[in-house]
Parts: sequence; C-alpha cells; structure tokens
Amino acid sequence: MYEKIQKHLRKEMESIREAGLFKEERIITSPQSGEIELNTGEKVLNFCANNYLGLSNHPKLIEAAKEGLDSHGFGMSSVRFICGTQDLHKKLEKKIAEFFGTEDTILYAACFDANGGVFEPMLTSEDAIISDSLNHASIIDGVRLCKAHRYRYNNADMADLEEKLKMAQEQRFRVIVTDAVFSMDGNVAPMDKIIELADKYDALVMIDECHSAGVVGKTGRGVTELFDIRGKVEIITGTLGKAFGGAIGGFTTGKKEIIELLRQRSRPYLFSNSLPPSVVNAGIKMFDMMAETHELQDKLHSNTSYFMDKMKNAGFDIKPTESAIIAVMLYDAKLSQDFAEKMLEEGIYVIGFYYPVVPKGQARIRVQVSAAHEKEHLDKCVEAFIKVGKKLNVIK
Repeated sequence: MYEKIQKHLRKEMESIREAGLFKEERIITSPQSGEIELNTGEKVLNFCANNYLGLSNHPKLIEAAKEGLDSHGFGMSSVRFICGTQDLHKKLEKKIAEFFGTEDTILYAACFDANGGVFEPMLTSEDAIISDSLNHASIIDGVRLCKAHRYRYNNADMADLEEKLKMAQEQRFRVIVTDAVFSMDGNVAPMDKIIELADKYDALVMIDECHSAGVVGKTGRGVTELFDIRGKVEIITGTLGKAFGGAIGGFTTGKKEIIELLRQRSRPYLFSNSLPPSVVNAGIKMFDMMAETHELQDKLHSNTSYFMDKMKNAGFDIKPTESAIIAVMLYDAKLSQDFAEKMLEEGIYVIGFYYPVVPKGQARIRVQVSAAHEKEHLDKCVEAFIKVGKKLNVIK
C-alpha cells in the first residue's frame, strides 16, 4: 500500500513546488533576537519573528527559567488533574487573570490547544458560533470539533456580523469569536462595535489575543485596553509564545464558570502534559516585568510608526495596521519568495507568505517589528526593501 501512497505524495510535492508554493525552512543557530545567526554563518536582522517585545532572549526570563528548573524540576510527566499541577501553574494562571482583568485562567500547551478546546465543552447543536472570516486556523479547527451551528461574517464587517446575529437568534446561546489582531493583515477587530452588537443580540464574545497581547494598548493589555472594554469580554485566549517571552504555552482566561467547565471537559487540557516549570516560572517573571513598566510597549509603538512611515514614503503597498504586523503586498506567490531570498542577501530575514497561508493572489512579505530593533536596524531594513523593490520592479 505504501508504494501507492508514496507515488501520490511525491506527485503532490512536485505540484506544490511547480506552483511556487513549497516552504523551505531556514535554520537559526543563535538565540532569537533582533539580530540572529544562520547555519550558513550569516548574521542577519530578523523581521519576521513574533518577538514583539524582544523578550525571547531576555536575561531575566532566562534566569527565571533556570530557577524553575532548580526548584521544580524539568518536566511534569503528567496532565494537570492527575499529578501535573504545581504551585507555579496556579500562580501563573492568577497573574494572567490579573493582567487581563478577568476572573480565572486555564493553561494549555499552546493557544492552538486553547482555541481547539474551548467550544466543544461549552456548546451543543442547540447553539451558534459566529466567526470572523479571517480567524486563525486554530479557531477554525476548534469550531469544526463543535456541533454548534456555524455562521461566518466578512472580516471586521459589522453589517454582515449583525445579519449573522439575526440569523442566529433561533439558537439557544450565541458566541461571537474573532482574532483581536488578524495575523496576516495586522488590522485590529472593532471590538467596541462587536460588544455593542453582542449586547443588542444577546451573545457572548470570545477574542484571540495572540498577536495583540503585549502589543496593543498603551500598556500592552490588548484590545480590551485599547477599546476600554476590560471585563466585558467573556473569553480571551492567548499565548506565551509571542510577545510574552516567545517560548510555548497558551491560555484561556475569562469568566470563572467557563474556566471551571474547561478544567472538567476540555480535551487538550485533560489529555496533554502540563507546561514545564521552566516555562511557567519565566512566564510569571514576564508578567511581573509587564506590571512594572510599559517601556518596551512604548519603544515597539515608536518603532512601528517609524518603519510604516518610511515604507509608505518609499512607495510600497502597505495594508492598514494598528499592530506591529506590516503586510507589504506583492500579490504574486513566486515574487514573494524571490523578494524574500533577495532580502536575505541584503542581510534581512523575512518570509514570503502565499496560498494557503493567505488567499490566492494575496501574497506578501509580512514584516514584524520588535522592541529589540534599533533605529539603525529599521533603516537598514527599509533600505533593503527599496533596493530589492526596485530590482524586482515592485516600486520605481
């Protein structure tokens, strides 16, 4: 049998390559930072990591991780409800709830698990999920695992959302779910208007803060801070793997009763090992640092504005953004790969994004600005974009 499927798989890989959609993985030999080293020996500036606050290699987090190893060991060898819950896990859950102004928190191995495990325990075929069309794949997969009725509204389109809410009035419970920041475009969901519609049509609200927590809002507390709606969102999911240190680990935080139910019935929580003590202790330290100052957020916001202005003035087609994600539109998949390769030759590490990560004909370079970047890094990146853009006839 394998010979048959092997032939099929090889044909599939060949077609992916021919279409210019094959994804190569570059190998990094240094810690994650604003400047990194590749296995080729090249030192390049990294503009495509989710390391928004530059914490992925922060000495305080490294020290906290070591302390967690020394005090609580390497791994848990268990799920939470058997013998996988340490005092550190409970402390981190409390810190997350305090940060977002919620009632309780549950930890997961990743936010993919948090989004995958939130709908099925809570909703049945009597209920409805109303989901933004550009929501993350993890939300889409989580919805698939649930028997609730599914409604899909156009990205950030409040008129369409209202129509879907009217249709969902037949169901018992309704949940509006949206990314806070849409990871491919960088735009922020209009949470103030979503809350208004949720109140009008009797719906709960769930937001995925993966690309907004630590980034959006004056102190980085995400879209609930940005729109002054803290405490008005029933479910928030997020990750420790982006702005919050860049390691691994996800969470769901929100209303107490929802979190209690997830502890009892959420399959990714019940059947996955607990987060290791080193990651948890570093997470605790990170939230302590966030409570002390928002200096890194200030630098990130300044860097993002500076870079955006430079790129627009250079003539690049940039999607509107309210985050640290800047989508430089190229539209053609092959062009996006060629552009990224030539940027690497200029010492800038970026990646071309194309179908199926983004819709066909919407290929782009997604630039992610970080507090780890200095002005000279931003200037070098813009200069490289201009040089390559002219060479490939993207700009004049």
